[in-house]
Amino acid sequence: MKKMIKRLGVVSVSLILFLCGFVSTHDTVVHADTINDYPNVLDVGGNPTKAIYLANKDVSTNKYSHFSDLGAWHGYYQPIKRVASTLGGFPGPMIIAEEYPVNLSHQLSQLNLVNHKTGKKYNFQNAEATFTSYPGRLNQIYTFKDLEVTLNLIFTSNRTALIQTTLKNRTKQPLELKCAWTGDIINKLRAGKKDISLKQHLAAINDGVQVAFQKVRNDNYYMTTNQNKVTVTYSQPVTTTIAGNKYKSSMKDLISLAANGTTDLYTAESYVFNAAEQARETASYQDYFANAKKYFEKNEARWNNYVNKAVSSDQKQVKNKEKRDRVAIKSVETLINNWMSPAGALKHDGIVPSMSDQWFVGLWAWDSWKEASAVAEIDPTLAENTIRALFDYQIQVDDKVRSQDKGMIPDAIFYNKNKERGGDGINWNERNSKPPLAAWAVWQVYRQNHDKQFLAEMYPKLVAYHNWWYTNRDFNKNGLAEYGETVDPLHFKKVKGKKVPDAKAIILASAWESGMDNAVRFDAKGVGKADKGVQIREDKNSDGKVVGFSINQESVDLNAYLYAEKGYLALMADVLSKQDDVAKYTDEAAKLKKAINQDFYDQKTGFYYDRQVNGEQMLLLNNRGKGTEGWTPLWANLATAKQAKGVEKIMMNKKMFNTYMPLPTTSRDSKKFTATKYWRGPVWLDQAMFGVEGLQNYGYDKDALVLTDKLFDHAQGLNGSGPIRENYNPLNGHGLNSMNFSWSSSVYYMLHHNVYGTGETSSQTAFTEHS
Repeated sequence: MKKMIKRLGVVSVSLILFLCGFVSTHDTVVHADTINDYPNVLDVGGNPTKAIYLANKDVSTNKYSHFSDLGAWHGYYQPIKRVASTLGGFPGPMIIAEEYPVNLSHQLSQLNLVNHKTGKKYNFQNAEATFTSYPGRLNQIYTFKDLEVTLNLIFTSNRTALIQTTLKNRTKQPLELKCAWTGDIINKLRAGKKDISLKQHLAAINDGVQVAFQKVRNDNYYMTTNQNKVTVTYSQPVTTTIAGNKYKSSMKDLISLAANGTTDLYTAESYVFNAAEQARETASYQDYFANAKKYFEKNEARWNNYVNKAVSSDQKQVKNKEKRDRVAIKSVETLINNWMSPAGALKHDGIVPSMSDQWFVGLWAWDSWKEASAVAEIDPTLAENTIRALFDYQIQVDDKVRSQDKGMIPDAIFYNKNKERGGDGINWNERNSKPPLAAWAVWQVYRQNHDKQFLAEMYPKLVAYHNWWYTNRDFNKNGLAEYGETVDPLHFKKVKGKKVPDAKAIILASAWESGMDNAVRFDAKGVGKADKGVQIREDKNSDGKVVGFSINQESVDLNAYLYAEKGYLALMADVLSKQDDVAKYTDEAAKLKKAINQDFYDQKTGFYYDRQVNGEQMLLLNNRGKGTEGWTPLWANLATAKQAKGVEKIMMNKKMFNTYMPLPTTSRDSKKFTATKYWRGPVWLDQAMFGVEGLQNYGYDKDALVLTDKLFDHAQGLNGSGPIRENYNPLNGHGLNSMNFSWSSSVYYMLHHNVYGTGETSSQTAFTEHS
């Protein structure tokens, strides 16, 4: 009994310490990190204009990073001190017009204050100002001689941001203020050298103003309906006047501040897609205002939880821990900024590749698997829904468009379906799938939350997807799959009035299916006499019907992923007491392992390559150079120890993959290596992580640490306030292509935990024999 009382006492003390911001670990009291420990990890300063994208014809990414939360479809910037129009509020918002980012306003709600007694206007340019972006909250403080103005912005729902304006009298005399807010709408989008009219207009409403939209269906830049609304509502009664694209909402009453007194004002800003969403948010405004303190506390508690899990106490004592932790926090901020809630055709919450990019505000299959794997620890529900969002559109046997693809997960889904599905979008893509990493993601989520119900829900869907690869992507039925594409209108062309397969379009979609769009190994033209180049094959079912197309190339990464998937399915089957399935996948994996190690590994160079199949002729494509696909067998835990040693030597060779920013997509010594050309040289973080984890799987922990340190230390802007990029130049670490990229953020988060922390990889552990 005494021991029990003593234990209860220790627990109570530990709980008290935790609630006070401290965690007790044995005899050491460790400070628990909070959002206040990570200010300005990501620079979200911005001066929004009609020209939202960087002035680079090859890159369509927002020139500024933004802040968003809770799956909202709009986001905000912090001011830039030298730009008056950005001060006194939060520039923007940037909104997502169904599929495309657009700057709605220079600033939608800018504070205007006048001293009632003297008539003096408070000019924010003359104030001492600080702008701080905390995880989950934006903060501004303006200090005048007699007045301090503090602005805080959080999101209270997936459609509404709440701004708290705190006015503090810094004198010992009463202070009376006249208060108003002004704002505008930009109403144009610069598209190339032309301006697109957005056809918005302002309208006065009770206690605020509303931006009304019209039906505009520009499928490359901007898509809205007349139900879209942006609403600004103030907690105090106001009178609103409209002048074209500008408005002013003036408080009806003066603000009276006692000596050293304070008062809080609130503003709610909502962006909705339809009347039902508008009604829901309108009904919530008074609750947001009346219980603002509760919303701010809830927001801070949620983000403190994110922060503590991101820099959890199981981390090793590593060098530069504080710097490494800031990268983990930046990763979390980026992932949450790119979280988008259900809207249009999207039925579940998901994380888009980049809310900053013109073409990336949708959900891609293997992107989503990576993002779910990363957020599984901090928000398992979001992780589960990110996976569900794609499986909502898994092809069923009774599908009216492509029943022959039963089990397939489409490449990408968006707010709008494509024309074949009855929509008017151009980004929805069913021409191909993406590499089979869904089971990997589901297992990463299960490892965190042990949600057996979720496992049971997903298991039959994963099995159907796994089977699809063998029914629709194995031309010669030898158990080794090829990347390919679906039967799709875009895969045919007319020749003399007859529809025939379009080889160029099919090869393009096949490369898309690999995820490595322009990788050297998918060049249509061969290298050398024996290499016939990439050709297409018709995949047929037992009735002789064409169900898809495959290329004449069995890819080592695809088959390694499928091997790993058999491992994850075996692990799931064991949890779900499906022992027959465990035996089935164990047997299949053993055969596949033997085939991969025999058919894809080159003893002479010590590396894995794709294999070209032309009837009975087989050609190992070592003539095309080395790519990241060559270390996937190590990540899948299928290589022998001897084969892994050969791969390790190549990975650590500074003339090949151990570059300044390591693990480029094409070996440095390849004639086709190009440091800045998408999948022909740049470092993609997902492939880098598979390489690092592959080394860990075979005991090369020191190598894994060396490469991880370089990934963290050499990426441009990563350790400062710059955004996480889509990919990086391997020779100098310069960031390339999209900014605020989710899967890169996911990888940094997972490497932070796996390499600097637990030492465990995300690889399958059902089959780990390396003989």
